[in-house]
Amino acid sequence: MMLVVSALSLSVSMLFGQDVMVARQATLMGSVFDITVIDSDSVQANKHIDQVIAEVSRIENLISEWQPHTQISRVNQQAGIRPVMVDREVFDLTKRAITYSEQSAGAFDISVAGLDHIWRFDGSMDELPSAEVVKRSVAHVGYQHIVLDSAACSIYLSKKGMKIGFGSIGKGYAADKGRALLKTLGVKGGIVNASGDLATWGKPPHERYWKIGLNHPFRAHKMMCILKLSEEAVATSGSYEKYAEIADVRYAHIINPKTGYPSTGLTSVSIYGPSAEIANALSTSIMVLGKKKGKALLKAFPDYNYIFVTDTGRVSKSRKH
Repeated sequence: MMLVVSALSLSVSMLFGQDVMVARQATLMGSVFDITVIDSDSVQANKHIDQVIAEVSRIENLISEWQPHTQISRVNQQAGIRPVMVDREVFDLTKRAITYSEQSAGAFDISVAGLDHIWRFDGSMDELPSAEVVKRSVAHVGYQHIVLDSAACSIYLSKKGMKIGFGSIGKGYAADKGRALLKTLGVKGGIVNASGDLATWGKPPHERYWKIGLNHPFRAHKMMCILKLSEEAVATSGSYEKYAEIADVRYAHIINPKTGYPSTGLTSVSIYGPSAEIANALSTSIMVLGKKKGKALLKAFPDYNYIFVTDTGRVSKSRKH
């Protein structure tokens, strides 16, 4: 069985001996999630999928910056005013995000969400923001201004106008949490795929591995490689699906937090290893850092491998491939 990461669209139930494989789609966190489980029967499998959907919805209702009632929205609403108490889970996720910022020398930064209002990648953008607008907006970006108080379990954005968001690691975190839940429930194997950021465990019937196909960003309907995974995770960041095209120039949706402008140099970064959250953070960081500095960053993460595609179409893979 081979699953194409960027275009998985399973909605099936298949019987294999005493086990059944059930797959279902759901729209969560503004993206399509594909959840596949190997279970004892279809009723139980669908019950377990329901539990994953509930878990991801729970996470979304904590960390979405687009829904006004969430804890992260309240943090953003109180930027420059006061700290906001949050659940320990939200606090810890924010703390890890700051660690990713430190490890990547600021290439990863959840406060880059403060630039959402000047860059739009929904097809409505027809001119570049002015240099002055970008400069003013970047002044509100900086993970160093996210103040955490562990005793109070609070988050404070010390600059008015700041905003944080988990678009860069939220889906990877949800995939990890979904997998952890299903393993706790005794599900033998499966995939929690959050629009290409996915976590696997176990194996499909009559196979040794889950086979995950990665599409080539420059060659439609062509895969550049097939990953064979058991209990692993994959995350891909790229400039080829969400972008703005202005005056025949393509501007990617991944923004460099230091400049306020879209990243260049790499068209696609796929990272695979134990955690979808960490793979997500690394793929985002490396899109900003570029190939050379990205490889240097990965030396601190020996359990993770990479597949890069440059803006000129050159594919570079870690030694495992």
